[in-house]
Amino acid sequence: MIDQTSEKQHLRTIFNYDEIFGTIVNRFITQAVVGYPLTVYGKGGQTRGYLNIKDTLQCVYKSEQTPAKKHELRIFNQIMETFSANQLADMVQQVGNDRGHDVKIDHLENPRKEAEEHYYNPTYHGLVEIGVTPHYLTDEVLHGMFAVVEKYRGNIRPEVIFKGIKW
Repeated sequence: MIDQTSEKQHLRTIFNYDEIFGTIVNRFITQAVVGYPLTVYGKGGQTRGYLNIKDTLQCVYKSEQTPAKKHELRIFNQIMETFSANQLADMVQQVGNDRGHDVKIDHLENPRKEAEEHYYNPTYHGLVEIGVTPHYLTDEVLHGMFAVVEKYRGNIRPEVIFKGIKW
């Protein structure tokens, strides 16, 4: 959630927590709040890049403000850090338990056609070099996300969290 949306509710974006559209962080926090075990697919070694929504437009703005030189090709991966599903589950479990939730982790058969573990070492240093100030996924950020989900707990529909869709 960006600063403006925390003040003006009509600017908030949709918060998906289902297995199709929900990001893994949204899904895990929602599951933790309603007492649903965190659904880690397979061994949980799947690693992905993450970018705080506060940094998304900052990346676009800074790259526009620092144009490439003539005949220079620049490619920016809009990520600031990487996590495996297991790492995210552990982080959410720790913060959730700190907030009084009894967070369990459940490793399910992976419904997706993907490698259980893989080499993933993307380059993403260029954004910082052009002036992007990253907002990392810290315990403080997770506490803030938990607070929002807890506030709207009554709107959560546990039956849509996981239906076992095969990808």
